[in-house]
Amino acid sequence: MTEVLIEKLNVRGEGVAPGIAPVPRVLPGEKVSASAEKTQIIEPSAHRVSPPCRHFKACGACAMQHASDAFVAEWKASVIAQGLAAQGLSTTIRPTLTSPPASRRRATLHGRRTKKGAMVGFMARASDVLVEVPDCQVLHPHIREALPALQALTRATATRTSGVDLAVTVSEPGLDILITNGRPADRALLADLAKLAGEHAFARLTYGDEPIATHAPPTQRFGSARVVPPPGAFLQATAEGEAALLGAIKECVGPDQRRIADLFAGGGTFSLPLAAHAEVDAYEGDAALTDALDAGWRNAGGTLRRTTAHRRDLFRQPLLPDELAAFDAVVIDPPRAGAEAQHRALASSTVPRIAAVSCNPVTFARDARILAEGGYQLDWVQPVDQFRWSSHVELAAQFTRV
Repeated sequence: MTEVLIEKLNVRGEGVAPGIAPVPRVLPGEKVSASAEKTQIIEPSAHRVSPPCRHFKACGACAMQHASDAFVAEWKASVIAQGLAAQGLSTTIRPTLTSPPASRRRATLHGRRTKKGAMVGFMARASDVLVEVPDCQVLHPHIREALPALQALTRATATRTSGVDLAVTVSEPGLDILITNGRPADRALLADLAKLAGEHAFARLTYGDEPIATHAPPTQRFGSARVVPPPGAFLQATAEGEAALLGAIKECVGPDQRRIADLFAGGGTFSLPLAAHAEVDAYEGDAALTDALDAGWRNAGGTLRRTTAHRRDLFRQPLLPDELAAFDAVVIDPPRAGAEAQHRALASSTVPRIAAVSCNPVTFARDARILAEGGYQLDWVQPVDQFRWSSHVELAAQFTRV
């Protein structure tokens, strides 16, 4: 084993030291003895704590439970600052807003059949070993309580040689579950699944592309609107994280804008709350999501201003400057790859204010540089940690045209 001093963490939260591969679950300033199989802490950091979850050692879902909350919050803010610095940018980085334990309302779990039944959980780090997590400190209690039901679904749908994926979302009336990669469906399997859906009172159960049962529409509340997303649709991971991002967006946009464009709008997470005070044009490439957004607005009982859902692939067909000229503010929340073409169009526009949301500090910094070169000022960044104890970093930011 090699004895080294950990200099820093990389973007995956792994320790970096000269002459060795990145080391997981260590902290800067620690002296460690490391090999490919084992890491021994010789001199621990003052920021090292006892992991709050008994599954942390085996489970690969969390990467940072060995570090204090204060350290993780500051480290995640520093990841954003480093990404910006690499693009020649700097700004005010606000304190990180962290979601509480047991608040993850959306997760994809894995299930496998066993000789005695089935097991459901997360994969071990860098491994195909499945770890059961009955006392997971991340998952919402409603998901944790449903683990026996998810095991029953796994027994019905997995084979002895391959597992299944279970995308589970907490909705207002109950759990919304999408099962993928299971065995081919036949009448007997569909009947078994329908029975299980009734026994466990799932709001909705979907098997691949096959709707099994909907005992109550699995609604999500966005502002005063209720939206029924398609099975497996994206949803902010925690209610607290969603509220933090929305609060930052509202601060950036301000209360007096008449017309707002929401780019990569999804099912209306931000569009519909913003429609309480402004007309909103929501652009999204997925037809099922635009339909859900439109239905949510129409069913809001006239409490919201006009909200128009546009199906549009913003990667291939970004909104151009002449189209953007119609808006007082723009909200943009692209996938992890960012949206370079759309940001170039924004950089050439006259939109006064841009509220940017990102789940990838590297692509955010790249796109921020494009806006800065086009004459926008990056006023501040708000880090949001809704994937607690992971290396994942999200943020909201305000840009204003100088």
